[in-house]
Parts: sequence; C-alpha cells; structure tokens
Amino acid sequence: MRFLIYVSDYIIPFVFFYIIGYALISKTNIYDEFIKGAKDGFNVVLDIMPTLIGLMVAIGILRASGSLDILSNLLKPITRILHFPSELVPVALVKMFSSSAATSLVLDIFKEHGPDSYLGRLVSIMSSSTETIFYTMAVYFMAAGVKKTRYTLFGCLLATLTGITASVILTNLVF
Repeated sequence: MRFLIYVSDYIIPFVFFYIIGYALISKTNIYDEFIKGAKDGFNVVLDIMPTLIGLMVAIGILRASGSLDILSNLLKPITRILHFPSELVPVALVKMFSSSAATSLVLDIFKEHGPDSYLGRLVSIMSSSTETIFYTMAVYFMAAGVKKTRYTLFGCLLATLTGITASVILTNLVF
C-alpha cells in the first residue's frame, strides 16, 4: 500500500518533467506548442458551449417544474416490482444528461435520508456506475464531427441499465 501512495505522490511531477525533458531532447519549442494547444482547446470550448448551455437549462427547467417528481410517482408501481426505489428515478434520468445536476440530486437524497442509509449507498454506487450519455455524445461527437452514432446510444443505454442493475444488486448484498 505504501508503494502505491509513493507512486501516486510522484507520478504527476515525473510526467511533467518527462514532457519537458523530451521536448528539450527533440529540440521542440514547448511554449509555442502549449500556446497552440491552448488556442485549440479554447476553440473547442466555444464550439460546444451552446450545447452545454442547452443541456443545463433543460435540466434546470425539469428540476424546477417538479416534472421529475411527477415522473417518479408515476413510475412507482413499476419500480416497486423491480425493487428499485422510486426516489432514485430522477437521479437515474438526470445522470444521463448532466453529472453536476445528478450530483445535486444525490446531495438532496443525502440530506433527506443520510449518506449511510440504503438510499444513500445505492445512489452513491449508482452514480459511480453510470455515465452522462447524452452530454458525452453531444460534446465529443460534435467536437469530433461525428454525424452517425450508429449503435453508440443503444450501447450506452444498455451500459447504464447494467450499472443501475449492478448497483441495486451490490447494495442489496452489502446492506
């Protein structure tokens, strides 16, 4: 264990000095390359900004309107059969669009039920086992110019469903 702590303390400085050393040996102007990369990164941010703003506004509207709570109550009979708490339906849905919005819902669950409760543990495992599908696809596919997503969405939804299922199973085994 001490070895891992030692490695984790020194890996980032090692990589930093390795890059500088490699640039010096290959006689590359590292400052100009850094500036060029920063400009490219800034252009990518400008390209994806409208998508990000649209996602954040949509999630904010859903939360403020109470639509997520209504949906969770409507799905309560189905979630009861699946042994999935209906209180976590909004987290599962919002997580596919925005991790930060899902985190705020997780914090609400922590405040109401506690982080060590069944719901707190389940939502913690579920949050770490799922991904922000639509955010990731929108941002990275748009930045890369991908137009045809083919089976990506289906695979992502299946992986998210698998993560949610695994989190319920794991939480039931432990708790």
